[in-house]
Amino acid sequence: MSSFNVELTNIQGPLSLNINIQGQDYLYFSGTAYLGIPQNSAFIGHYQDGLKKFGLNNGTSRGNNVQLGIYNEAEAYAAEYFGAEAALITSSGYLAAQLLVRAFASEHLIYAPQTHPALWLNGAPETRGGFSAWAKKTVERINGSPQNKWVLISNSLNNLFPEQYDFSFLRDILPENELFLIVDDSHGIGLIDKGRGVLNTIPVLPNVKVTVVASMAKALGIDAGIILGSTGVIGMLKRSNAFLGASPPAAAGLYAFMQAADIYRDELGKLQELMHYFSGKIDSGDWNFIPGYPVYFSQDPELYAMLLEQQILISSFPYPDHKGRPLNRVVLSSWATKESLDRLLSALKPAGPTAFQRGYRADRNAASL
Repeated sequence: MSSFNVELTNIQGPLSLNINIQGQDYLYFSGTAYLGIPQNSAFIGHYQDGLKKFGLNNGTSRGNNVQLGIYNEAEAYAAEYFGAEAALITSSGYLAAQLLVRAFASEHLIYAPQTHPALWLNGAPETRGGFSAWAKKTVERINGSPQNKWVLISNSLNNLFPEQYDFSFLRDILPENELFLIVDDSHGIGLIDKGRGVLNTIPVLPNVKVTVVASMAKALGIDAGIILGSTGVIGMLKRSNAFLGASPPAAAGLYAFMQAADIYRDELGKLQELMHYFSGKIDSGDWNFIPGYPVYFSQDPELYAMLLEQQILISSFPYPDHKGRPLNRVVLSSWATKESLDRLLSALKPAGPTAFQRGYRADRNAASL
């Protein structure tokens, strides 16, 4: 059976390091389960305990007169765990993002490049260039404007072309300007800053209020969204109709999350070892990656097809739209083994630099000007 005829959109089983597709075993280096939580037996055990304790789901809204206590408990726990004053948890990262950004829809909004669509209000914002160029222009715009209240919206990092964003530019904004910074940390929470996420890596300034929003379904492995911020902002959001009228996530998942600090720490340690091993054996000239982040962007458009023939699956899709060039990435998870990485590394050996790679570098450099 040719790998090009494999049906990948109807897999009948869980995603893990090894996936059986039409009777064939494939290694899987894609997805967002960075800490391997969907296949972690200890975490699954905590989740099962949560099911026994709280039941399968809870369809009542957060504004209902009868409430499970675990929701407030999980929010207080999350705030302490991630180093925030307060936290709010919703049923999805998208809901959390929309709840947050719509609370500031009437303000002067400035979007950074590549901001996740969950934070858009009315279609894609017009942003061009790279993050550094945007940051410089934003400082100039704010400092040169009579307007003194602004809302900046950005991802914490770029998980497509790996780059962790530097928010030190906030120090260059004149202190008479009041800033509200919204950061989507969906792909950083659980990984950045020993797992605490981006929140405490952003400069603390008297004129800047920082609020972080994230999906908890990636590294943390539960179907929920979270907002981390000041007591005032979280309190305001909790009084909104959108929050009070929505059903919360499954209590069992939050129960497992509250028991999983040691699991997250241990799995992050495993992932860091795997990243060190893999990055030390690939040719850094052929890949874009950043230390400590498990996503490796390849500039070879043929890589996906070549690995698929060897029964190895990586992330691949056209970018920025269906007419774009293929964006091929290797994504590591803590469920990987050194043996699986050795097989991947062996399969990568035939892949070398191409003329396309040089052209792609040139295109990206031009786009960032």
